[in-house]
Amino acid sequence: MSNSEHDDLDYLARHEMSRRDFMLDMLAMGGLAASMSLPGLGMAATAVPDDEVVRIGYLPITDATALLVAHAMGFFEEEGLKAEKPTLIRGWSPLVEGFAAGKFNLVHLLKPIPVWMRYNNQFPVKIMSWAHINGSALVVGKHTGAEEFKDLGGMQVAVPYWYSMHNIVLQMGLRSAGLKPVIRDQSAPLAKDEVNLMIMPPPDMPPALAAKKIDAFIVAEPFNAFGELKAGGKMLRFTGDMWKNHPCCVVCMNEQTVAAKPEWTQKVMNAIVRAEIYAQQHKEEVAMMMSKDGKRYLPMPGKAVVRAMTYYDEADYAKPHAIRNQAEFGNGRIDFSPYPYPSATKKIIESMNQTLVAGENTFLEGLDPEFVANDLVDYQHVKAAMEKYKGWETAPGVDPANPYEREEVIKI
Repeated sequence: MSNSEHDDLDYLARHEMSRRDFMLDMLAMGGLAASMSLPGLGMAATAVPDDEVVRIGYLPITDATALLVAHAMGFFEEEGLKAEKPTLIRGWSPLVEGFAAGKFNLVHLLKPIPVWMRYNNQFPVKIMSWAHINGSALVVGKHTGAEEFKDLGGMQVAVPYWYSMHNIVLQMGLRSAGLKPVIRDQSAPLAKDEVNLMIMPPPDMPPALAAKKIDAFIVAEPFNAFGELKAGGKMLRFTGDMWKNHPCCVVCMNEQTVAAKPEWTQKVMNAIVRAEIYAQQHKEEVAMMMSKDGKRYLPMPGKAVVRAMTYYDEADYAKPHAIRNQAEFGNGRIDFSPYPYPSATKKIIESMNQTLVAGENTFLEGLDPEFVANDLVDYQHVKAAMEKYKGWETAPGVDPANPYEREEVIKI
């Protein structure tokens, strides 16, 4: 490995999640009883903040693009709002804690997390829009020789969170190959048809792959691109090539805030929709702006972030065959489409019941997909923003003649 590669991996290590953050993630998503909330926090007992300052919390991944672009481009101010500089958080549980405590009133969360918050912890979270579509991948170490899902038998694979689209889509691929996901200590023996899953903070994934402590990881960008460039990884499959234009992170607010401040909420959503339109149309510019070579929202070099948002060449990803459905799907490596299609929410609820996670997940039993699609998601404000600001119609998978409906397409 070159000195430059060592330096970049060391940089990641200095920006990794703290041990406390990691343990909170393990506790929050791996073993709390249904009656408990996040550690030290009564989630249902929060109050709506009194002021109308936009306070953003985000993880340093491209999933946060819409929030970061809205801030960087001044869209909040143009809508008549005051917005503080977004706060970088290094773990999902600290972000959820900050949001639940009222420290942040605008966040992006992995789509299954609001499901867990609302129906396991009775916290009044509302999904306001999608933050992006696609934008994740499964990266394998070159040392494995793996080129298909079936080659992952007996290997160690890291996921960022049990309740994540990454875990859902990964297990779809494993099941299609006849493999069985398990959750064990890494030292435990595995059968040839078993794949051991573990939670790992995204910044830890490329260094762990480079050190061969894991065999593969599935995560949001730009850690996949960084894994390619610096950690001896190769793309096994892009998730957006498996589930056509799937959501991953979503834009969330407190339902109490939405109800109490509808005009403020609308202005926020106007800025978010504008940001998604801009990001879709100016991916390379936005990537450089967010990177450590630009406005430093993300602790990653511009080269990696640009690759993560723009590089999607089918010929170059032919071995392994990471892109298989491009002719039909017509998507990019990451895209930005704000409307939270009910069909995807329903499919996610169905899929969560088929996905192995650590700990208790009885809250999913009897959870009706139709009910969740209507109860968890606010469609009013994003629709109004989309009517005011055009350009979203050009995003992959949008039918301008019928923009609020679609069919979910999954091809492993």
